[in-house]
Amino acid sequence: MNIHEHQAKNLLKKFGAPVPVGEPIFALDEIDEKVKKIKTSKIVLKAQIHAGGRGKAGGVKVVDSIEKLKEEAKVLLGKVLVTHQTGPQGREVKRLYIEEASEIEKEFYLSCLVDRASSKIAFISSAEGGMDIEEVASKTPEKIITTRVSLDGLIKEDIEKVLSPYHLPDEAKEQAHKLVQSLYDALINTDANLIEINPLILTKNNQVLCLDAKMNFDDNALYRHPDVVELRDLNEEDPMEIEASKFDLAYIKLDGAIGCMVNGAGLAMATMDIIKLYGSEPANFLDVGGGASKEKVSAAFKIILSDKNVKGILINIFGGIMRCDVIAEGVIEAAKATNLSVPLVVRLAGTKFEEGKKLLETSGLKIIPANNLAEAAKKIVEAIK
Repeated sequence: MNIHEHQAKNLLKKFGAPVPVGEPIFALDEIDEKVKKIKTSKIVLKAQIHAGGRGKAGGVKVVDSIEKLKEEAKVLLGKVLVTHQTGPQGREVKRLYIEEASEIEKEFYLSCLVDRASSKIAFISSAEGGMDIEEVASKTPEKIITTRVSLDGLIKEDIEKVLSPYHLPDEAKEQAHKLVQSLYDALINTDANLIEINPLILTKNNQVLCLDAKMNFDDNALYRHPDVVELRDLNEEDPMEIEASKFDLAYIKLDGAIGCMVNGAGLAMATMDIIKLYGSEPANFLDVGGGASKEKVSAAFKIILSDKNVKGILINIFGGIMRCDVIAEGVIEAAKATNLSVPLVVRLAGTKFEEGKKLLETSGLKIIPANNLAEAAKKIVEAIK
C-alpha cells in the first residue's frame, strides 16, 4: 500500500525525522487558513499523486505570494499529471501540499527497505540526490553505498557508513545520525517495505531536511496498523485492483490482450512470459492463491473480463492445495453469468484435474483444453488472431 508525500512526512515526523512545515490542501477554499502556518516568504506547492517525476511534469511550483499560490493551485487541482511513472493516461490531482521553501546547499539520496536476500534492512545512500537513482545506479554505481543492518538494531558504525557519501559538516552530523535512526524505527514499527527520501537536503544553515518522502507498506501486515490503513487513497488505485483486494486476489492490470488466471506468483510470471514468447501480451497478473473457493474464482474471472482490452483468457492451474474441480466450477459459473464471448483456454494439472476437465467438457461452453503451458499459450494466441 502506498501513501502520499504529505502523509509520509507526517508519519516520519512522529519518529523524529526533520521535515519542512507543510499542510495538505483538498479544496481551494482551504488555502487562506492553511497558508498561515507557512512562515517563509516563498511557498512550495506540490501535486499529490502516487507517482514520481512530478516536478518534471509541472506538478511542483514555487511561488512568492498568496495570490500566485491560489492561481497555481487552481490550475493544478483537477489537472491530469503525466509522469514517467503514471503511464500515458496520467493521474488526476485531487489533493495538493504546501510547505515552507528551503534554502538548499546540497541534495542527497537516502532510502531504507527490506532486503529479503539477506533478511536485513538495507540503507541506500548517495551524494547524487534529487534525480533518478536508477540512472545513477546504471551509469555511476560507485556513487551508491548500500549498508545492510541487523533487525536487532542500528549501531554507530552502520549509521556512519550510511552517511559516508555526504561529507556533512560537523554541525549537521548529530541531526543526520538521528534521521537515520528515525527511518529505521519507522520502517520496523510500521511494517513498511520502503522509505525513500529524494532529495534529502543540507540547508545553507547546515540543517538536514527530508524535502520529499515516499513510503509503502506490506499489505500482509496492515491488520496490525489501522492508523496506516486510514491513509489509503482509493482514488490512486485501479478500480479493478480495489475490487480484487476485496476477494484477496493478487491482481495487477497490464496493457495486453490476454487475460490470465493462475494460482501461484511464480506460475503467473511464467504464464505471462510464455504468452509474450508466442507473440502476444498479457492483460494482467492475477494470482488466485492456493486455497481459492468457487466464489473467489468466479470473482477473478469477472474482474478479468471487466477489462475491455481482453480478447481472450488463459487459465493455468496447477492443483496442490487448490483443487482443479473447484476451479472448473468457478469458471463455468462465471462464464455463464458473463455470457462469455471471448476465447477461453484452460490448462489444469494436479489435484482433481481429471474431474475438473470433465466438468469443463460437459459444461456446454466453448472451452479450449490444453495439456501443458506451451500448448495453452499457443492456442490462446492463435484464438485471438
